[in-house]
Amino acid sequence: MQKEQFERMKNGKGFIAALDQSGGSTPKALELYGIAPETYSNETEMFDLVHDMRTRLMTSPAFNSDTILGAILFEQTMDRKVEGLYTADYLWEKKGVVPFLKIDKGLAEETDGVQLMKPNPDLDELLKRANERHIFGTKMRSLIKEANPEAIKKVVTQQFEVGKQIIAAGLVPIIEPEVDINSKDKEQSETLLKDEILAQLDTLSESENVMLKLSIPTIDDFYKELIDHPKVIRVVALSGGYTREKANEALTRNHGLVASFSRALSEGLSAGQSSEEYNASLKESIKQIYNASIT
Repeated sequence: MQKEQFERMKNGKGFIAALDQSGGSTPKALELYGIAPETYSNETEMFDLVHDMRTRLMTSPAFNSDTILGAILFEQTMDRKVEGLYTADYLWEKKGVVPFLKIDKGLAEETDGVQLMKPNPDLDELLKRANERHIFGTKMRSLIKEANPEAIKKVVTQQFEVGKQIIAAGLVPIIEPEVDINSKDKEQSETLLKDEILAQLDTLSESENVMLKLSIPTIDDFYKELIDHPKVIRVVALSGGYTREKANEALTRNHGLVASFSRALSEGLSAGQSSEEYNASLKESIKQIYNASIT
């Protein structure tokens, strides 16, 4: 299974659906979907609703391996079932979609223009469970807001240190040092970031591979060197707050870069839509993101 999934992630055509909003971002995701905060009274009800929202998306006929390579889940979703199967098994066995898991504990306070990942002392235990649930890879996010060379180096070093822990557990890490799209020195941050990533890639052994999830760069095709790197399975892009239209437009100009969109994927979907409306809207959204991802 791992070999087939690896091959699909490396050479398949399509994009990754990011379905990994966690506790902090879930109320907003539900609200955008048309479920107001006053309709649930506690966290359990909230997570039930969000699982229903994700289940509807994953079970839609529009959601399939013709256009979607992988899906990123968060811990709660991994431990729940879709149509009687654990979510990762449903994705792979029924849809041919490779399952990933968000493993970070959120962002630490901003220091020197960046936000590192919070400490994650129980990561080994989570990775063990991820293997038991047939997860292929993981995702973890840091955030860069200013072009501070030392701080960006810290971000990338932390990402690769944790990445090696994930590789040792038999999973493939998606390393995500996001550059804030509203940063006043975004282009400069991207230059520093690329240099640090290239330096860290050189520390990987022959058998160690990673994926990268990056903000769409200011300069088109700026990450070509990373896309072509032998240690990099795939470079995917986050929408980072852009509308779907704007994210797709920028993505189209970056050859070999594929989408890993969350909010931009679910834009236009709502709880109140009929099955026909919902599936038609999702199909159109997927088609647009797919077309932008195969340039």
